[in-house]
Amino acid sequence: MTLKFLSFLYLISIFICNKKDATIIQEKNSDVTFEWVVNDVEIPWGMAFLPDGSFLYTEKRGIIFYYKDGKKTEVGRPPDVYNRGQGGLLDICLHPKFSENNFIYLTLARKPEGENGGNTALIRAEFDGEKVINYQVLYQAKPFTTAGHHFGSRIVFDENDYVYFTIGDRGERDLNPQNPKSDGGKVYRLHDDGRIPADNPFSLDNGNKSAVFSYGHRNPQGMTIHPETGEIWAHEHGPKGGDEINIVKKGNNYGWPVITYGLEYSGLKITDQTSKPGMEQPLYYWIPSIAPSGMTFVNSDKYPEWKGNLLVGSLVFEYLERLELKDNKVVKRTKLLENLGRVRNVIQSKDGYIYVSIENKGILRIKSF
Repeated sequence: MTLKFLSFLYLISIFICNKKDATIIQEKNSDVTFEWVVNDVEIPWGMAFLPDGSFLYTEKRGIIFYYKDGKKTEVGRPPDVYNRGQGGLLDICLHPKFSENNFIYLTLARKPEGENGGNTALIRAEFDGEKVINYQVLYQAKPFTTAGHHFGSRIVFDENDYVYFTIGDRGERDLNPQNPKSDGGKVYRLHDDGRIPADNPFSLDNGNKSAVFSYGHRNPQGMTIHPETGEIWAHEHGPKGGDEINIVKKGNNYGWPVITYGLEYSGLKITDQTSKPGMEQPLYYWIPSIAPSGMTFVNSDKYPEWKGNLLVGSLVFEYLERLELKDNKVVKRTKLLENLGRVRNVIQSKDGYIYVSIENKGILRIKSF
């Protein structure tokens, strides 16, 4: 049998084993109305809304912009940004007590002076209303490498002011994701000042990376807090098929690359296993891959029919996906904002509106549906 036919049979077997997805109806929705808020951007990676409704956003090339009253202003250029491949200036997040301390958090691919290559770092800084100042590295993944892919990275805070951030496997799937002693393919948890919580699951005494919270991830580029349960939800890129949504829990192993529903980009199998004791099954997985980036729950009165839904951006298919959930299962998928461009991020602002960033276009606000 040909390689192409074998790959076809494998996809059919996945479909049969994944009967819960067979009932999902994927629809188009052209009734969404929106307005462009920011134009003329390159790759707008992260967005963070301030208490007064203004917001900060990052561009991958290494610039932080501030948008207020119809005007965007450059307010910062973090040092040592490694703008290579998928790396660059990535996510941005406010401290939960931002109105008291002015702290913001950034993830970026970072290349310190004298190093040959870069890796993902978590940075804390301050925004004084005019400039971003006082950059401080809270965590630096190592080693530094010239590889240009799988940096992650998103940031969230939980109700106890722990900061979580993601780092991709850096293309070293056989070295990093399953090894607590190496960076990459992980979700990390720190105190807001960079200290490592004493109850993190991996002990430094064993040579582990004790900032690690969960492992076995590939390249997580979406993370959000469930507005009712407080759980951390994250999604990650699979290879050819097998993008996943997971509920991230302390010490859990999410399987990559030992188990996966995806294939090599060539169509060959990565593994014969889609499940294994001690490894978590995804809440949902996409076949084919949509290349997910950005994710937020809707709990706003602005969109009453969307309440409880999950919004996820698609890079490869260039749309925003709305997932309806029931008992933590995806029961329906709807395409929104098709053909506008690669959707890099989606966030619900403090005023309840949904904002979507689109590469080489801008940032839009969904008005109604």
